[in-house]
Parts: sequence; structure tokens; C-alpha cells
Amino acid sequence: MRTFRDAKIMAKALRQGLGKKRIELSHSECLELVARQFDCENWHVLSARIETASAANTSSLRLPDGWIVSGSRPELYEMGVDPDMPGSPAIIRSLSMEEPAGRGGFGTLMQSIQATGFRGMNLRLSAELKTEDVRGSGTLWMRIDRGPGNTLRFDNMEGPRADGSLKGSHDWTRREIILDVPDDAESVHFGFYLYGTGCVLARNVELVEADEQAMAGRRTYPERPTNLGFTQVSAG
Repeated sequence: MRTFRDAKIMAKALRQGLGKKRIELSHSECLELVARQFDCENWHVLSARIETASAANTSSLRLPDGWIVSGSRPELYEMGVDPDMPGSPAIIRSLSMEEPAGRGGFGTLMQSIQATGFRGMNLRLSAELKTEDVRGSGTLWMRIDRGPGNTLRFDNMEGPRADGSLKGSHDWTRREIILDVPDDAESVHFGFYLYGTGCVLARNVELVEADEQAMAGRRTYPERPTNLGFTQVSAG
């Protein structure tokens, strides 16, 4: 989701798009057109607006109670709830749509709780996610620790899986993670994050014991390894 902070990259994309149609405009002319898209009289007005916002780092988002901001590069993102948005989903959005801004980093809204009441359970984290122009990934994540730096279980839905992290733009999509909580677990950490650029929204978050129906849908694995010598080959 582009904002007025992305005016320069929008002007560049506009110039390139018009060039493919053999319409030649200078970069300055494209900046003027982008400024008008944001209801500014000219580029100088929009440029001043960008400088003011960057200096103040203003945001309409408010941090919801019980949640904390974290991640490897949280300063690259706005995170929280927009009080004026219907349903008040939680939002993580990059401050810039330029590719280098989020490269190698992510921002997350998360909680950390004691694992005592969940020991021996299969714990299910679920939520509905919506993404807008995500270049990277938007996803749920959950981690179970024995202690600081001692992770017992972890899943962030990344990797080649049909029900995994979301890229690009998607309407509300349900995602869930199920992890078993060992008897020596001390803490549970969970939330959702945005890696790269764009915007991810979350609503209807639940953290509960997984029922039989949820467990039946999980991927099952063989009890023992087989064919380690590659001697058995399927016909055809």
C-alpha cells in the first residue's frame, strides 16, 4: 500500500510506464503529477509534507494493549491499530515501498506468555490475514521456548507450502499453526509479521488447544525412515 512517502518511486514508475507507450515526460513532470494525486498543489508542497512526516515519524496507528512491537528492523514499519478502521484489525505496514527498505528485516506485533497452562497440549494459533502489495511475506508465527535462546518448537509458515505465508495482495485468508507444547516448556511467543515491504493486516486471532478436527487435518509422518540405500524404486 503506497503512501505519500513513496512519491519518488511512484514518479519513476509513472515515467517508465508512460515511456513504454511512447509518452515522454521528465522526472520533474512526473513528480508534479504524483503530487496532485495526493491533493498537493505541486511537488514542493508534497516534498515539504514528506520531510515533516519523516522528522516527526507520525503515525495514526495505536499499539493495542497486551501487544508489543518487535522484529529485526521494527523502525522500518508502522504497527498497531487504526481507531478509524472498521473492525480495528491490527496493521503492519512498511514506511517505504522501495525494495531496499525492508530487505533483510521484518517487523512484528507479538505477545509472550507463560507455557505452564499449555504443557502437554497441542496449541493452535489462528487468524485471518490480509495483504496489500507485499514484496516479501506476511505471516503468522509461534515459538515455544524452554528458556532464553533455547527454542523447543517454531513455525512461521515460510517455505513451499500451500497454506503458508502470503505474498502480493490477498483478501482475508485464514491461517493457522499447531505446535505441541513439551512438558518442560517455559514460554510461548506468537504474533504476525511483515518481511519486506507492503502491508499486512490481522483479525480474529485465537490461541487455543487444538481440537480433534484440527489435528486430523495435520500432515502425518512415518514412524521410521525407509529406503535409506535408495534400493527401492517406484515403477513407471
